[in-house]
Amino acid sequence: MELLPFNRPTKYYDERVKQIDEKICELIKQRKEISNNNPGYPPFEYVSQWAEKFDLYEEQLKFVFKSLWNEKAYRPFVNPNGFRMNLPVLKIVEKDNSLFSVIFIRQYSNSSVINFNIDLNETRDTSNFQLIRNNFKLSIGEEYDCRMTSGSGGKDHYSYNFVVSPPLPDNFSGIDLRFKEYKIIIGEGEKSTGNEVVIHL
Repeated sequence: MELLPFNRPTKYYDERVKQIDEKICELIKQRKEISNNNPGYPPFEYVSQWAEKFDLYEEQLKFVFKSLWNEKAYRPFVNPNGFRMNLPVLKIVEKDNSLFSVIFIRQYSNSSVINFNIDLNETRDTSNFQLIRNNFKLSIGEEYDCRMTSGSGGKDHYSYNFVVSPPLPDNFSGIDLRFKEYKIIIGEGEKSTGNEVVIHL
């Protein structure tokens, strides 16, 4: 999803802390490099110890590490512009008696938009397939940034839009679109359900 614009909360800044703030940025970069950009999240026990040791608020530190953990959410968002064409796809996959489809891809000069549709079987066994209550992430390859921009539906039909940048090639034959289902657990964050739908172009 696109982030709301962030406004500077105050015009005041104590220039004496500029070098410290720059050092904080340097340490964040070093943290990313050491962990191969996958540092995880420190145990709350560590956070409590650091809060006490450095006389900081524990909840503030939790928020700081949450922001660092969810770095991908802050990547610049690509708004599709320069519409070029609609490319027909017409690919359907059946899983658990439900249909998953990509009918077309919209091509823009700076991105592609993929519409992912779900048509659920009204008599499905919902005990082991929870797609209607969760979200999806699209992955294509390391070179592509994929963002879900919207999703809607109800009862037995759902539709999700994904912006992909850079744009997919007009000749997309051979590319796999991997739609992975995730659920949000309060206090634990985002977790994969293990459900995945692969549409081979």
